[in-house]
Amino acid sequence: MSDKYAIDSHKLNFHPIRIAKWYEAKANWDKLKKIYPIYVEISPYGGCNHRCTFCALDYMGYENIGLDFNILKNTLTNMAEHGVKSVMFAGEGEPLLFKDLDLIVEHCTQVGIDTSLTTNFVPLNKKAVQKYIEHCSWIKVSLNAGTAKTYASIHQTNEMDFDRVILNLEFALEYKRKNNLKCTIGVQMLLLPENKNEAIILAKKCKDIGVDYLVIKPYSQHLSSDTSKYEDIDYSKMMDIEEELNTISDERFNVVFRANTMKKYIQKKQPYDKCYSTPFFWGYIAADGKVFGCSAYLGNDNFCYGNIYDNSFEEIWESEKRKESYKYIMDKLNIDDCRVNCRMDEVNRYLFRLKNPLEHDNFI
Repeated sequence: MSDKYAIDSHKLNFHPIRIAKWYEAKANWDKLKKIYPIYVEISPYGGCNHRCTFCALDYMGYENIGLDFNILKNTLTNMAEHGVKSVMFAGEGEPLLFKDLDLIVEHCTQVGIDTSLTTNFVPLNKKAVQKYIEHCSWIKVSLNAGTAKTYASIHQTNEMDFDRVILNLEFALEYKRKNNLKCTIGVQMLLLPENKNEAIILAKKCKDIGVDYLVIKPYSQHLSSDTSKYEDIDYSKMMDIEEELNTISDERFNVVFRANTMKKYIQKKQPYDKCYSTPFFWGYIAADGKVFGCSAYLGNDNFCYGNIYDNSFEEIWESEKRKESYKYIMDKLNIDDCRVNCRMDEVNRYLFRLKNPLEHDNFI
């Protein structure tokens, strides 16, 4: 199956200037502090209309708080000025519950930041979605079943939401086609014992309505989650569906079955000794304004650099708190305790390889 967006891998290698600055800085903090993230995830709103059985951030409490519009707008401008290239709006809650997110996305375009949106796609304002499609690089819809009954059970909502999501997808796809827009519209399903037998159903449904791709991804137990229902999930017993999913893909529609990530989950062992990506190549802004270096440690002060209500992104990113976090990660963090298959796992594998060259590497 084609994975042209490298969803099951990483794309850090396409940013050689940023990598070179990191590599050449070695342990010089005056140089390292100037390395800004390429990508930042932002949680514009903490509340959510669903209570998914697998939710990694359930421990954050689904608080109905949202970022201040003007502070977020100014923060994004400051981020763009310092080389942040992309933002994904997702986070602790449902981003579409944030009022005027469409205007924020439009502002990102104006300041030169690529944007994306991960959403359950239920609370959709049709006028707003038009602006999302016009400005977002991609929209990914979390749709974790092929039938309304199973969807309602996993998302812990009513069955009508399943039909609502399908209708919203059809509306978005039609608007994209009519206006010849480039936004990639995809769906993702977290593979669970409850929905394994519906992956094929969902893939065919997505293909029929014109979705660009479907991602089938593995669960990963978060360190702080209240739920532990799936912590012992065994993907070795679910790999067989990949072959049939292969037959559904074609030139227009792709199923990305994240087999590489599932195999790593089975192995549960990283080949690197430290987290080299934190606090450099990505960041996270929580719904209360706090800036973190890793979403696996939200709420952990060792990974919190400041708050956008108190300081600019530049001041936060070059702060003593981030320096302290860097020292903590280098000297004290035991990555054996980290989340398996964290978002930066493939990036860390790549950076570790750069830090530890092998014989014959110079024979290019």
